[in-house]
Amino acid sequence: MVGDSLTEAREVGTRAAAFRELADRHLNASYRVAYAILGNAAEAQDATHDAFVQAWRRWSTLRDPARFEQWFSRILVNTCRNRLKRTTRWRMQDLSGQLSLEQENAFDLANERDVMAGALAGLSADHRLVVTLRYYRDLTINEIARQLGIRPGTVNSRLHYALKRLRAALEEADAKETVR
Repeated sequence: MVGDSLTEAREVGTRAAAFRELADRHLNASYRVAYAILGNAAEAQDATHDAFVQAWRRWSTLRDPARFEQWFSRILVNTCRNRLKRTTRWRMQDLSGQLSLEQENAFDLANERDVMAGALAGLSADHRLVVTLRYYRDLTINEIARQLGIRPGTVNSRLHYALKRLRAALEEADAKETVR
């Protein structure tokens, strides 16, 4: 009886160590994805924390630890999506740490980041999600579809309209800048 308890305690300790190692390895990237989706540092921290708590609770459902990143990414995106749904009015904040645009001077770089942040803020939650997963996480259309539980055609459509809106917002900002 005591031997069974000791064996069980060792297994829990081994599981916890494996989870901790994977979580440590993916923490920073997960936070950056959450921040890109939510646009708020505090919300991103909370969402990342909540996602790791959910992952720990569901740890026994992960069959292949080599697929942790995909498994956890889905938990994280769903957590962020749920937070976006709860937010009645959402605004994108500074993405300067997330975007790396090349410009000739610091003013142009800061201005371009502000314009991009504003353009992203104007997108719906569904459009922000697909743009973030496609261009920040570099996922394929099929991977995004699987992760969000939608059809690839829906991903393509959302991506198309999101990019169209981003392009229009950037062109409008460029036209305003030209007038100055």
